[in-house]
Amino acid sequence: MAGTVIEWYEFFIYGTAAALVFSVTFFPNGGNPLDAVLAAFLTYAIGFIARPLGGFVFGQLGDRFGRKKMLQVSLIMIGVATFLMGCLPDFSVWGYAAPIALAALRFIQGFAVGGEWGGAVLLVGEHSPPEQRGYWASYPQAAASVGNVLATIVLLGSNFLLSEEAFLAWGWRIAFWLSAVVVFIGYYIRKKVEDAPIFKEALKSQEENSHASTGLRTVITQYPKQLAVATAVRIGENAMYYLIIAFTLTYLTIFDAMTSQDVLLIMFIANIVQFFSMIFGGYLSDQIGRRKTYLIGGVLALVWAPFYFPLLNTGSFIIILFAVIFGLVVQSFMYGPEGALFGELFPTRARYAGVSAAYQLGSILGGSLAPIIAVFLWNTFDSWIPIAIYLFTLLAFSIFSMVYGVKETSGTLLEDVDEEDFDKHIRSSAPAVETVTERPTVKSRTL
Repeated sequence: MAGTVIEWYEFFIYGTAAALVFSVTFFPNGGNPLDAVLAAFLTYAIGFIARPLGGFVFGQLGDRFGRKKMLQVSLIMIGVATFLMGCLPDFSVWGYAAPIALAALRFIQGFAVGGEWGGAVLLVGEHSPPEQRGYWASYPQAAASVGNVLATIVLLGSNFLLSEEAFLAWGWRIAFWLSAVVVFIGYYIRKKVEDAPIFKEALKSQEENSHASTGLRTVITQYPKQLAVATAVRIGENAMYYLIIAFTLTYLTIFDAMTSQDVLLIMFIANIVQFFSMIFGGYLSDQIGRRKTYLIGGVLALVWAPFYFPLLNTGSFIIILFAVIFGLVVQSFMYGPEGALFGELFPTRARYAGVSAAYQLGSILGGSLAPIIAVFLWNTFDSWIPIAIYLFTLLAFSIFSMVYGVKETSGTLLEDVDEEDFDKHIRSSAPAVETVTERPTVKSRTL
């Protein structure tokens, strides 16, 4: 969880800076302020485009060499990329080389984060007892909120203590430079974590049954339905999250509906609330099921979506705070159970690749496009209504996918998933001349 906090701190610091800083300092303003914002969000989306590539690579290697090693590599990569972002000269110094360099570093940052989520939730989930997997796996999920809180604290402090000119000139860079410190802490912690026994047993089974494929190849050829459904379930809640976290900053500040300090303060409070609601969502999924918990959040999100922007338009700090908190809480009920749910859909030999691919593909179709499409719709129609319709449609699609595509998985023994996979795909596909070694039994299987 500590390592995930650090990685998401660095990822979110870019999203906040894209709305408040990069649209001013790294992109030329053509007269319409939304043009520069749209350009900044395009580089923001590059990180999402790189995430599935990172998820594929880290997932493939993680299923073969272990979750721990890949998590260490991803942490170093994102730390270096984020620190260098804070060192980049802006457009006035480097011209168009500045946004190009920014986009390249954003790609590296996104590539590293692509391998982060799957490894983190699996390292926890594979160590957890089945009846509590939703609860424990929600902690890496909730770590995203902590990372966002830390990013907001640093940016809010810099924004509050410095003049606007100083903040845009150099103050924003402090948040990026601080990543060098926290990376060392996270790397030290991750050196102390070991892979789960079930992964070690699966690795042994792979060595003994050499004909069995692993990683992404297994996901695509043997578990395509699980990949498609998990991706669809991810899209709506991820789009909702990034419309709140990233686009709200632009919506409220670009026409001076609210100061950037007030918006950052709202996000600070809301993310603290979301941390606890995320963990509660994971806990609730152990009690009533992953599907029911997700659907509770999804239905409430459908109710919330048409009212969000009218509430923002009031300009009232309290009302906007309520709207943001309510949105993040119901989104937590959808997102919190996903760490356990996705892991229970795939066998150990392809679990890292499967959950990473589904998560990151859903992020591309959801979160990466949502701020861009929102800015485009706003610029085209000068109205929030098309944005609300867009969000409502994505949420409805994800809810439909959950209802008709996912069976309840809470309480599932990962050993049972592996045994079914062994009987269906490994034993049956063994060459006639090869003796199939029985899948090792993990001692911790008995509750």
